[in-house]
Amino acid sequence: MAIVNVALGERSYDILIESGSLDRSGALLAKYARKGRLVVVTDDNVAAAQLPRLDAGLRAAETRIAPILLPAGEQTKSWHHLEQLLDALLALEIERGDHVIALGGGVIGDLVGFAASILKRGCHFVQVPTTLLAQVDSSVGGKTAINAKAGKNLIGSFHQPAFVLIDPTTLDSLPDRETRAGYAEVVKYGLIDDAEFFAWCERHGGDLLAGDPEARTRAIERSVRAKAAIVADDERETSGRRALLNLGHTFGHALEADTGFSDMLLHGEGVAAGMALAFRYSARLGLCSAGDAERVTAHLKSVGLPHDLSSAHVTADGPTLVGHMLHDKKMAAGTLPFLLARGIGQTFLSKDVALSDVAAFLDEERAA
Repeated sequence: MAIVNVALGERSYDILIESGSLDRSGALLAKYARKGRLVVVTDDNVAAAQLPRLDAGLRAAETRIAPILLPAGEQTKSWHHLEQLLDALLALEIERGDHVIALGGGVIGDLVGFAASILKRGCHFVQVPTTLLAQVDSSVGGKTAINAKAGKNLIGSFHQPAFVLIDPTTLDSLPDRETRAGYAEVVKYGLIDDAEFFAWCERHGGDLLAGDPEARTRAIERSVRAKAAIVADDERETSGRRALLNLGHTFGHALEADTGFSDMLLHGEGVAAGMALAFRYSARLGLCSAGDAERVTAHLKSVGLPHDLSSAHVTADGPTLVGHMLHDKKMAAGTLPFLLARGIGQTFLSKDVALSDVAAFLDEERAA
């Protein structure tokens, strides 16, 4: 078992990482119940795989659940499903002091967190992430959002959870593709500022994806500790340090937009291709070596993740993809910051990238 604290003063909270912890959820989550009841929001897929475990654990502590089920998939992060969720929570008479449980992946976590941030001007929520991507990234840090027609995560708020419960055994029920997509976010932490961890990923990433419990738990804990430190230092992305967590996301979100935010390209897959593009673009600018860019590409390719436009199923030209980037929420005064790299573990934020040059680079990638 590992406990990681996110140090945010009066809004600090713990992240517990322990295999099998979902089965003893009563001991861990019953304290968040009111009158012996917890509202649990999940999706159809997670409900079948994990809700019975959570229910049994809570019943052992004489706590019943009131489940709210939503459709699985990125399309659920929408105005329509936000309204549906809020109406359901109000029908259950959720009060400001209550805690809502978000049981699922990044979509459920983002949607429930945003709903909790605005319901009655703010109530509490607990993250119980069940995908690798959510466990190592989206469940920690308080970023909540839904998507808009203009782009991804454009409507949202910062709203920290009260607690995060991570049970790595929930990954056993995931499709291989979903686990690989989450693994992209693990690799990200090595590329940002921990070259040794990236080397660990090169050695043990295959073990993690094959379900090795030790590799899986080590990667989750290391990723969570890295993110918790960054969030504690820059909660609302004002100093620039938290922006490092967006490595691969500017390129990746453009790829996701071009594929309609659909199952054609999962979020983690877009991030993987985006990170490879960011390193190759950095090499093109002379910022990092071609060898480092090739290491990133080779590792992502070796584990079956998209690493270029073709493997991401994107055929759009450079100007079209840059057009998607113009809707990025990080745009400021007409400028879009880019995360580039001076090498593996040496990511930095650049605010002087010419979008016309990015378009030209993407056209070169398209023709390669």
